[in-house]
Amino acid sequence: MAASKLLIPSLAHFRPLTCAAASFPARLVPQPPDLLKWVKREGGFVHDAVTIARDATYGLGLVATGEIPRGSDLIVLPHHVPLKFHSDKDDVVDSVLLHLSNQVPEELWAMKLGLKLLQERAKVGSFWWPYIGNLPETYTVPIFFAGEDIKNLQYAPLLYQVNKRCRFLLEFEQEVKNVLKKLKPSEHPFAGQDVDASSLGWAMSAVSSRAFRLHGKKLTDGTPSDIPMMIPLIDMCNHSFNPNARILQEQDAGNPNMLIKVVAEKEIKQSDPLLLNYGCLSNDFFLLDYGFVIPSNPYDHIELKYDGALMDAASMAAGVSSPNFSSPAPWQQEVLSQLNLFGEAPNLKVTVGGPELVEGRLLAALRVLLSNDKETVQRYDFSILQSLSAEAPLGVANEVAAFRTIIALCVIALGHFPTKIMDDESLLKQGVSVSTELAIQFRMQKKSVIIDVMRDLTKRVKLLLSKEATTA
Repeated sequence: MAASKLLIPSLAHFRPLTCAAASFPARLVPQPPDLLKWVKREGGFVHDAVTIARDATYGLGLVATGEIPRGSDLIVLPHHVPLKFHSDKDDVVDSVLLHLSNQVPEELWAMKLGLKLLQERAKVGSFWWPYIGNLPETYTVPIFFAGEDIKNLQYAPLLYQVNKRCRFLLEFEQEVKNVLKKLKPSEHPFAGQDVDASSLGWAMSAVSSRAFRLHGKKLTDGTPSDIPMMIPLIDMCNHSFNPNARILQEQDAGNPNMLIKVVAEKEIKQSDPLLLNYGCLSNDFFLLDYGFVIPSNPYDHIELKYDGALMDAASMAAGVSSPNFSSPAPWQQEVLSQLNLFGEAPNLKVTVGGPELVEGRLLAALRVLLSNDKETVQRYDFSILQSLSAEAPLGVANEVAAFRTIIALCVIALGHFPTKIMDDESLLKQGVSVSTELAIQFRMQKKSVIIDVMRDLTKRVKLLLSKEATTA
């Protein structure tokens, strides 16, 4: 089904949802309640030098109005302020919400909490309304892109995830409607309001882009449970891999309830935005869950499929004579099985780029399959064979062949993109919609990852060959 179907604003809510990507989306209400005052009123703490403002780089977020010393508490939330999925199975309305949440696969955990968010959004006089009223009306995640902009991503693994989410939302819409039509008005978890794929997508996006997985109540074995929660005001901190703040959870003596705090990691200067690290994630996750792309993201990578025929083609293109990836020897098959690249239910997804540069499983597989020396291979344990910093464990010729094969794989991967980086840059200069710009930025970063890997490995090949020539 076309993902663009989700663009139809068919909500019958009091405040209709317009599900389209926008660079600076409006809040749910034109003049939302004062979030800082609400947090303080509920027993929370907000540093006097913290305010909500628009930053030129990061957009709307928290900004310092004066200097804040390192170690200062910036925000402290009492336990009752975060929004979590809590249900009472003896309550009829809650039991309906629980039943619906059980239909959601675990990987889409944001939808589970999203159901609770929708319930509170529909509820007149909700405790969380001052927070919900401040949420964006729209999100820039790909499930709300027009069909053409989804194609503009040009990257199969992300296209698969976007289409999977769109399909889920359209199917879940029917599931929700089937459940709701059988209920009495008093049992309706969304106060009688219609819920469709558009509103479900809004709720899932609100949660995926703002929720944190933090410690909840302790389990029976004493370890704290890990539960997603929306943490008002704190979730307005923007992302950086070089953050100036971090989240802590504290428990006061004699009080079983956790406080959630944001603390200054370094001195924060006047007009600086408050920044948290959302995680060491690839641009796939940042765009899919948060709706933005990080330029030169050190954790971005390219996903490839380990396929014997593809590896043979890449090796031959790299000048390797008679590669045998399609028909490995029994001892090589055994190594591939241990790397989970062969046998029953193998994981054939491998990556290049990111901190590893080349995923260890792929590197070990290439080193082993480009070697005919079983005894030498068996001398090394897997940690060496999978390590890029272990220089040429199976000899220089083997290492050069492995690197050249990866470079050839990169050339093949680059060829799957219909446009070149220069074409993309030219398109951006013409002025395009927000979603088109995000799609182009995303694919440009993927191509840059491939080119960076090729450059790095080409340098390594030259260095290996020059060392070998010097030794000779």
